[in-house]
Formats: sequence, C-alpha cells, structure tokens
Amino acid sequence: MQHERAYYRLTVAGILALSTLTLSACKKPVSHLERVKQAGELVVVTRDASTSYFQGPDGPAGLEHDLALGFAEHLGVQLRLVVAERTADILPMVASGEADLAAGVTVRRQLGSRVRFTPDYQKITQQLIYRRGERDPASIDDIYEGYLEVVSGSAHAETLESLRKQYPELRWVETPAARTEELLNRVWEKRVDFAIADSHEIAYVRRFYPELRVAFDLSEPKRIAWALPLSTDDTLYRAATKFIRGAKEDGTLAQLKERYFGHVNDFDYVQTKVFLRHIEKRLPRYEPHFLTASSRYEVDWRLLAAMGYQESAWNPRAISPTGVRGIMMLTLATASHVGIKNRLDPEQSILGGARYFSRILSQLPERITNPDRTWLALAAYNVGFGHLEDARALTQHLGMDPDRWVDVKKQLPLLRKKEFYAYLKHGYARGDEAVTYVERIRDYYEQLMRRFPLTDETRQKFAEDLVASNTPSS
Repeated sequence: MQHERAYYRLTVAGILALSTLTLSACKKPVSHLERVKQAGELVVVTRDASTSYFQGPDGPAGLEHDLALGFAEHLGVQLRLVVAERTADILPMVASGEADLAAGVTVRRQLGSRVRFTPDYQKITQQLIYRRGERDPASIDDIYEGYLEVVSGSAHAETLESLRKQYPELRWVETPAARTEELLNRVWEKRVDFAIADSHEIAYVRRFYPELRVAFDLSEPKRIAWALPLSTDDTLYRAATKFIRGAKEDGTLAQLKERYFGHVNDFDYVQTKVFLRHIEKRLPRYEPHFLTASSRYEVDWRLLAAMGYQESAWNPRAISPTGVRGIMMLTLATASHVGIKNRLDPEQSILGGARYFSRILSQLPERITNPDRTWLALAAYNVGFGHLEDARALTQHLGMDPDRWVDVKKQLPLLRKKEFYAYLKHGYARGDEAVTYVERIRDYYEQLMRRFPLTDETRQKFAEDLVASNTPSS
C-alpha cells in the first residue's frame, strides 16, 4: 500500500511538472512595447545638435528631445536619451536592440533591411556650404580642387557616394566623430573649404557664423523620421507611428517647430554683424546692470540684455518719436509705475524694464509654461498687456490655443484690421510689430546664450545674489 501511495505521489508530481513545462512553453513572449513598459523607460538614441538635442538654460532641450519625451510620457515611462558618439553608430544601436528607437534620422531606402521608419515629420534638403569671400561654387565641378569634409556614416556621405557616379572626380574626407556644426565652424574658420549641412541646420547656425553661405542644394527634399528595429514584433513601432500621426494632427509638431525654428528664417547678415560688434563694444558697460536686475527679478540676464538691444541697441540715450526713452525704452507712465525717476540712467532703465517685464509674467495665467510664457510676455511688453489679451481672446474665438505663441502670433497682426479691432476691448494695435519684436529678441537671446553659457558656477552665483537681494538690510 505504501508503494502504491509513493507511486501515486510521483505520478501526480510528474504530471504537474509536465503541465508547468507545457504552459511555460506555450506562454506568449513579451512584446517590445510591454518590455518598454515593464522596464519603465524608453531608450532613445539621437545626435547632439542644435536641431535635435542640446542642453538649454532650463535643462535638456531640442525638437527631438521634446518629441521623444512626449512619446515616453504617452507610454507612461521615463525617457532615457542616449547621445551617440558617432553618427554612424545610431542606426546599428537600434538594429542591435541597444536603443528602442532613433530620433531625427534621414529616411534611407538601403537601410530598410535593418530598421523601419515611422511617418516623417520634417523635410530637409542637403546643401553645400562655403564661407563668404572665399570660393564661390556654382556647381559640383567648382568644388573639385577644394577640401570637402563630411561626417562619416551620415546621409551626407551617402549622397556624395551617389553623386560620384555622375562626377567621378568628386573627392571628400569623412570625419568619424565630428558634429555637422563642428564642420560648419571649420568652414567659417577657413580650415575647410566646403561642408554639407541639412537646410534646417544651416538656417539655425548661420546667425552664429554669419559669413557662411549656401552654394546650392545637393539633394531633393529628404524625410526626417524615427527609426525602430525591423522585427516581426511591431508593437512599439505601431505605437510610435500612431504617436507621430497624432502629434501632426493635434498641433504638437507645429508647436515644437515654432519653439525651435520659428524665429530663424529671417536672417539679416548686416544686422547680425552689427549685433556681434555691439556685444564686444557696448554690452560690457551694461552687463553688471543686467546681472543685478536678473538677480532681483528672477529673469535671465541674457533675455533682459536681448530686450535692451532690441529696444535701443544698448544706447542709454535713445529716444523714440513717441517719447519712450533709455536702454529699455520705457514710457513716462511705465517709468512712474515701476518707480523710475530717470529713464536715461542705464541702471534705472534696466531695473525698471526688468521689474515691468516681471509684472507682466506674473499677470499671465499660471497654466502657461515656458517658453510660451516668455514669448507672450515679450509681446505684451511691446504692444501692451490689454492688446495681448485681445489677441489671445481672438485666438480662442478662432478655435486655436490662446496659451501657445505659435497660435497667438498668427492673430496679433489682425489687431490692425478694423473688422477685428472694432470688436475687441482695447481696439487698434500694431500687433504685427509685436511679432517682429518677439522674434528678434528670441534671435538675440539665443546668440547671447551661446556666447555666455550658464555654468554651474554662474548658476550658484545667481542664486547667492538673489538671496542677498531679497535679504532686508539691518
């Protein structure tokens, strides 16, 4: 009897073990999307570039960073953004599974066996770049004797390989780790004759290197998209595709493009050169006042300096035909409102302008976040808070978002038209001038941020100055 019981127990145990093995064998593998959710993070690889990802004054920024962050938040996970050391490493990292997706890559047919691309969200053209006053190429034949450098493993190198079939004498050098912007800097410094850049990259950086010029387009428009691993498991790919399409439809992409590129199209060579010269000659005299105002009113000193330049080109004795005066061009009423007695005194003018701008910022609804909050406040500084509110009300009435600069800037020019301003609370205003005002300040501000980056040391100093300025004297 004992033998029978022992045999029975062994038989049952064997059946249970076999059942467990069978169930395990039939268990469905975890999908790519579920793996991301279980890990709690989305790993995205991209480039360190002004058009993709960079460290801004408030932390990580860039169109690709913000778009990837939005997707991670949509999935309910954290974003882990990886910056590839070399452009050539980006797609292999995706194909091998080191990254879940690559952001901001050029769609290339020959890579279809390794990765798959989402719908595109930008179109760019590859352009040949040279320095003004040096070689002035009109065609590919004109660059044979020059030194052309491109990033290895890039779509630019691929384009040149394709062109060499038609132009066998075409020669170039591929640099493994350089960013495109580094190559553009070499062209500007006359160390390289030519480089290739995507159209949105050169539009962004030419303000910092004003002598750079576009010779001609090297390609037809190309598509920018995300790349994901090519696999039978398309769960994450389908989620990414749906997200990109949604971002196009709900205005998210338009908002991001406005945030990073909306102010870079109207490049003025002479204006840029004058500004750079004034940074050297005029700004040092007034920088301490901008720093003091920054600490007191918690506004980035470089933004205040950009405002001051747009208002007066840092001329403390500037006077307009309408009666505004000083570096920050305050009206008599505004100066009185913020407690300024002498508008022509640089320190008083800067402090007064900073105080007035800070008050405008505090008047805006708390739900409005940066950078829209700053751009809207700048418009109000120029055209008046009441007129800004009229433009926001009109924006909402027309079915757009009154809290987004990309939408409000479209309606501000309508304040000049009677069919609109006649029905608005504050009436007529030169709203188009406010748009130009904001966009120019954004340009100056970015140039100043690039020229004077905030290091950990300067951030700490600003914090200490702020505490000191808010501490009552004994």
